[in-house]
Amino acid sequence: MSDLEDLTQALARNLKRWRGERGFTLDALAVRSGVSRGMIIQIEQARTNPSVGTTVKLADALGVSITTLLDRGRSRQVHLVLPGQGVRMWSTEAGSGATMLLGDDRRGPLEVWTYRLEPGEGTASDPHPAGTLEMLHVTTGRLTLVVDGEPYEVPAGGAVSFEANLPHEYRNDTAEPMEMTMAISIPPVSGNEMPARH
Repeated sequence: MSDLEDLTQALARNLKRWRGERGFTLDALAVRSGVSRGMIIQIEQARTNPSVGTTVKLADALGVSITTLLDRGRSRQVHLVLPGQGVRMWSTEAGSGATMLLGDDRRGPLEVWTYRLEPGEGTASDPHPAGTLEMLHVTTGRLTLVVDGEPYEVPAGGAVSFEANLPHEYRNDTAEPMEMTMAISIPPVSGNEMPARH
């Protein structure tokens, strides 16, 4: 089985499990996440490999990290990720991309990512649930972070945190590559909460 097939199977199994633990019907999860009922069924049956955006919406709606949805049965006490073993979530032909290194749900969903943006490239994110916090540390180059239409310049060695319940994007407006590490803290969700508003 390829890594992609393995991740597709893990996502199907874990989505079904977490939907059951939260007590969400297919229709309730569709409303909470903004992902169609048909797409959720396809994911739970491992018949499709959803986009990163769809996976993020489902994780947010369930109140778990993306790592939890993609978990292939790792140990809960120590989780070592060696170079090259993170989950590549997206990439471009020019070399930009994002890799999720770690995630944990024991104290509310928490994820650690690395990003690389080549000159002139960027990526946008839909608003996350209220209470979601992102923290970024730029290690190479300069990041242009745009939160709710307002740009913030973050040079190498700089860091920034922000409430991520607003539209936001990460851009590299320079002629040099930009690399950063990002941590995301997401508020926990229980099955009896009202649907998230995005």
